[in-house]
Amino acid sequence: MKYLRNILLLIFAFLIFGIGNCQNENGKAKDVEEIKISENEIDKPINEYLTQKLIPIRENFKQINSIENWTEIKQIDIWETTEGGYVNFYFQEHKLEKIITRHFGETAQKLTEYYLLKGELSFVFEKLYKYNRPFYWDSKAKKENNDTEVFDFEKSEIIEDRSYIANGKLIHLSLIHI
Repeated sequence: MKYLRNILLLIFAFLIFGIGNCQNENGKAKDVEEIKISENEIDKPINEYLTQKLIPIRENFKQINSIENWTEIKQIDIWETTEGGYVNFYFQEHKLEKIITRHFGETAQKLTEYYLLKGELSFVFEKLYKYNRPFYWDSKAKKENNDTEVFDFEKSEIIEDRSYIANGKLIHLSLIHI
């Protein structure tokens, strides 16, 4: 129960320090392509000296992402931005296995995946897409602002952050710009 409380506190901290409050020009949310959630994936190897310590974390990541039918998925909508977001809690046989938070903003989108191993947080995988322009930046906005581009999801800067945790301690953190 202590670990679940710590995980929930961690999630709420991420919700508080999310992308930030922003609103598009007409006050309405616009559909934007969503960052892909990890499914049937394996974690990429990193520093050789950590290979043995990371084996159980990687195997857990792979096993959790191979689950196709969850016993229960609970979703909570979050509104720290006008574009919104949500938190999904994934349960298998009444046991919390994975938590996903997704934050939408006018200039970015953030997806964070939390993985539990034996009831403890073991891996956090964050993907941040920084858009080339606000998502409502169309040809009209481009012209009005003497700009050279319109919003293009494919031109987003992608930042991936992987945090590996063992025995309640961060053992490795990697940050990748794509």
